[in-house]
Amino acid sequence: MPRIDHAAIWVADLEGARDFYLRWFGGHANGQYHNLRTGLRTYILSFDDGAHAAGGRDTRLELMSRPDVDSRPEGEMLGWAHISFALPDRASVDHLAERARAAGVPVLDGPRQTGDGYYEAVLLDPEGNRVEIVAGDYTDEVAERLGV
Repeated sequence: MPRIDHAAIWVADLEGARDFYLRWFGGHANGQYHNLRTGLRTYILSFDDGAHAAGGRDTRLELMSRPDVDSRPEGEMLGWAHISFALPDRASVDHLAERARAAGVPVLDGPRQTGDGYYEAVLLDPEGNRVEIVAGDYTDEVAERLGV
Protein backbone atom coordinates (compact mmCIF):
# COMPACT_ATOMS: atom_id res chain seq x y z
CA MET A 1 0.00 0.00 0.00
CA PRO A 2 1.52 3.37 -0.93
CA ARG A 3 2.07 6.04 1.71
CA ILE A 4 3.32 9.58 1.55
CA ASP A 5 7.05 9.42 2.24
CA HIS A 6 7.59 13.15 2.75
CA ALA A 7 6.47 16.60 1.67
CA ALA A 8 8.87 19.28 0.44
CA ILE A 9 8.76 23.05 0.45
CA TRP A 10 10.91 25.72 -1.23
CA VAL A 11 12.27 28.30 1.20
CA ALA A 12 14.49 31.36 0.90
CA ASP A 13 16.09 31.03 4.36
CA LEU A 14 16.95 27.37 4.76
CA GLU A 15 18.34 27.60 8.31
CA GLY A 16 15.54 29.93 9.45
CA ALA A 17 12.88 27.53 8.17
CA ARG A 18 14.70 24.56 9.72
CA ASP A 19 14.93 26.32 13.07
CA PHE A 20 11.23 27.27 12.98
CA TYR A 21 10.00 23.71 12.34
CA LEU A 22 12.38 22.20 14.87
CA ARG A 23 11.51 24.77 17.55
CA TRP A 24 7.75 24.52 17.23
CA PHE A 25 7.29 20.87 16.19
CA GLY A 26 10.31 19.02 17.57
CA GLY A 27 12.09 16.41 15.57
CA HIS A 28 15.57 16.60 14.16
CA ALA A 29 17.33 17.58 10.93
CA ASN A 30 19.80 15.59 8.90
CA GLY A 31 22.98 17.21 7.66
CA GLN A 32 22.58 19.72 4.88
CA TYR A 33 22.72 18.32 1.35
CA HIS A 34 24.35 20.60 -1.24
CA ASN A 35 24.36 19.94 -4.98
CA LEU A 36 27.30 21.97 -6.31
CA ARG A 37 26.04 21.84 -9.90
CA THR A 38 22.53 23.23 -9.31
CA GLY A 39 23.05 25.09 -6.03
CA LEU A 40 20.27 23.08 -4.40
CA ARG A 41 20.54 22.84 -0.63
CA THR A 42 18.19 20.75 1.51
CA TYR A 43 17.47 19.54 4.99
CA ILE A 44 15.19 16.63 5.75
CA LEU A 45 13.41 17.03 9.05
CA SER A 46 12.07 13.93 10.84
CA PHE A 47 9.30 14.10 13.40
CA ASP A 48 8.85 11.24 15.84
CA ASP A 49 5.32 9.95 15.30
CA GLY A 50 5.98 6.43 16.56
CA ALA A 51 6.27 4.89 13.09
CA HIS A 52 10.03 4.38 13.45
CA ALA A 53 9.54 2.44 16.70
CA ALA A 54 7.07 0.22 14.85
CA GLY A 55 9.60 -0.53 12.10
CA GLY A 56 8.56 2.27 9.71
CA ARG A 57 9.82 5.74 8.93
CA ASP A 58 8.76 8.78 10.93
CA THR A 59 6.99 11.72 9.28
CA ARG A 60 9.43 13.81 7.24
CA LEU A 61 9.50 17.30 5.75
CA GLU A 62 12.12 18.37 3.20
CA LEU A 63 13.16 22.02 3.15
CA MET A 64 14.74 23.07 -0.15
CA SER A 65 16.57 26.19 -1.33
CA ARG A 66 18.11 26.99 -4.71
CA PRO A 67 19.40 30.32 -6.05
CA ASP A 68 17.03 30.38 -9.06
CA VAL A 69 13.92 29.72 -6.91
CA ASP A 70 13.59 33.13 -5.35
CA SER A 71 10.01 34.42 -5.53
CA ARG A 72 6.47 33.39 -4.78
CA PRO A 73 3.13 34.48 -6.23
CA GLU A 74 0.92 36.72 -4.09
CA GLY A 75 -2.28 35.37 -2.52
CA GLU A 76 -3.89 31.96 -2.76
CA MET A 77 -3.21 29.80 -5.79
CA LEU A 78 -3.66 26.25 -6.96
CA GLY A 79 -1.20 23.80 -5.46
CA TRP A 80 -0.35 22.77 -1.92
CA ALA A 81 -2.30 24.86 0.60
CA HIS A 82 -0.73 24.00 3.96
CA ILE A 83 0.98 21.42 6.11
CA SER A 84 -0.73 20.17 9.24
CA PHE A 85 0.78 18.89 12.48
CA ALA A 86 -1.40 16.89 14.88
CA LEU A 87 -0.96 17.49 18.59
CA PRO A 88 -2.41 15.19 21.26
CA ASP A 89 -5.42 17.31 22.24
CA ARG A 90 -7.08 20.73 22.27
CA ALA A 91 -5.09 21.94 25.27
CA SER A 92 -1.87 21.25 23.34
CA VAL A 93 -3.15 23.28 20.36
CA ASP A 94 -4.13 26.14 22.69
CA HIS A 95 -0.74 26.06 24.42
CA LEU A 96 1.34 25.98 21.22
CA ALA A 97 -0.75 28.75 19.60
CA GLU A 98 -0.39 30.90 22.73
CA ARG A 99 3.40 30.36 22.89
CA ALA A 100 3.79 31.03 19.16
CA ARG A 101 1.74 34.24 19.33
CA ALA A 102 3.76 35.43 22.34
CA ALA A 103 6.97 34.78 20.39
CA GLY A 104 5.74 36.88 17.46
CA VAL A 105 4.75 34.04 15.15
CA PRO A 106 1.70 35.14 13.12
CA VAL A 107 -1.37 33.17 14.22
CA LEU A 108 -3.90 33.70 11.43
CA ASP A 109 -6.82 31.83 12.91
CA GLY A 110 -7.91 30.05 16.04
CA PRO A 111 -7.60 28.06 18.02
CA ARG A 112 -11.15 27.16 17.09
CA GLN A 113 -13.50 24.36 16.15
CA THR A 114 -13.82 24.35 12.36
CA GLY A 115 -17.04 23.68 10.49
CA ASP A 116 -15.72 20.31 9.37
CA GLY A 117 -14.95 19.15 12.91
CA TYR A 118 -11.27 19.85 13.47
CA TYR A 119 -9.93 21.85 16.40
CA GLU A 120 -7.11 23.91 14.95
CA ALA A 121 -5.02 27.03 14.81
CA VAL A 122 -3.27 28.33 11.69
CA LEU A 123 0.24 29.80 11.90
CA LEU A 124 2.57 31.26 9.30
CA ASP A 125 6.12 29.95 9.08
CA PRO A 126 8.93 32.48 8.44
CA GLU A 127 8.43 32.06 4.68
CA GLY A 128 4.70 32.88 4.83
CA ASN A 129 3.49 29.29 4.43
CA ARG A 130 0.38 28.19 6.30
CA VAL A 131 0.91 25.62 9.04
CA GLU A 132 -2.11 24.09 10.75
CA ILE A 133 -1.88 22.64 14.20
CA VAL A 134 -4.79 20.33 14.93
CA ALA A 135 -5.91 18.36 17.94
CA GLY A 136 -5.28 14.75 16.99
CA ASP A 137 -8.21 13.54 19.07
CA TYR A 138 -10.77 14.14 16.29
CA THR A 139 -13.21 11.38 15.48
CA ASP A 140 -13.02 9.07 12.49
CA GLU A 141 -16.11 10.82 11.08
CA VAL A 142 -14.02 14.00 10.72
CA ALA A 143 -11.04 12.31 9.09
CA GLU A 144 -12.96 9.82 6.95
CA ARG A 145 -16.01 11.60 5.57
CA LEU A 146 -18.09 9.52 3.20
CA GLY A 147 -18.23 10.83 -0.37
CA VAL A 148 -21.36 12.47 -1.68
